[in-house]
Amino acid sequence: MNTPPFSRGTALPLRFSAEVKEALAQQQAVVALESNVICQGLDYPQNLQTALALEQKVRAKGAVPATLAVLQGEICVGLNNDELAYLATRPQTAKISSRDLAFVLASGSSGATTVACSLQIAAHAGIRFFASAGLGGVHRGAQQTMDISGDLIELTRSGLAVVCAGAKNILDLGLTLEFLETHNVPVVSYQFDDFPAFYCRSSGFKAPKRLDDPQQLAAAIEWQKRIAPNLSMLICTPTPEADALDAAAVEQAIKTASLQAEQQGISGNAITRFMMKAVEQATAGQSARANQAVLLHTTEVAAELAVVHARYCQQQQEQTAQAFG
Repeated sequence: MNTPPFSRGTALPLRFSAEVKEALAQQQAVVALESNVICQGLDYPQNLQTALALEQKVRAKGAVPATLAVLQGEICVGLNNDELAYLATRPQTAKISSRDLAFVLASGSSGATTVACSLQIAAHAGIRFFASAGLGGVHRGAQQTMDISGDLIELTRSGLAVVCAGAKNILDLGLTLEFLETHNVPVVSYQFDDFPAFYCRSSGFKAPKRLDDPQQLAAAIEWQKRIAPNLSMLICTPTPEADALDAAAVEQAIKTASLQAEQQGISGNAITRFMMKAVEQATAGQSARANQAVLLHTTEVAAELAVVHARYCQQQQEQTAQAFG
């Protein structure tokens, strides 16, 4: 295996697609997307169909998609259809979190980016928006296991606008909100009162903040960048009612899956995938379909907000130029 060359001061090996490179140069709206969902979140061919549909959703709203991955030691910011298909047909592709990226680059290998790694890469690439279905968070029983997702840590140091449907139902959502509050991560629910729970509309917890006006949200994102540039803003949007699952049924499936995981000794990095698959089986595939619907919705909202934000920034620059012109 060839190890990529490295010298002091060398920039990260970022390879931008022509579409993303042009959009960033023109200060247009760009939405970063993770690739782990392609390899491990959904099965083939649904994963490839979803990946293509996500990118189409972004373009339809006037923004540019930037699906992220590492291929042969190169960080790819924007994938073509062949590269999406490559990942979709290789579920054995390594799952890369932010703590793994240095080792993947050093070995010249490939991997699919998690939320945490995607936030890390997007920040280096100069992308302002990221979309995901649901974040990782504080796991149930974390008082004993200390199992807290790296997604939450990356929110404290990536400085992005992160659009999602809250955090995954399998987590302790109350403690997840407490963690976010402790670390001063701004959490806002867009046009909704509650903190969403992935493919259920509400977690049962009120969101710390609600905003309905996308223009005001764009302004808040810019103020946040000036106030604390490393802190991301978590923007939550619930899945549409037609796609949402019954919260009580999902909770019962999660409790059953938790017991199975404990009996089988499954923990650590393997627990999330096990739990999601177990819930999918318990709901006769409904959760997988809901997962896809959540992804499409949050990505569409992210693209809408990214376009409003880009327009807002352009207007601010024009006003500044006129004031000093």
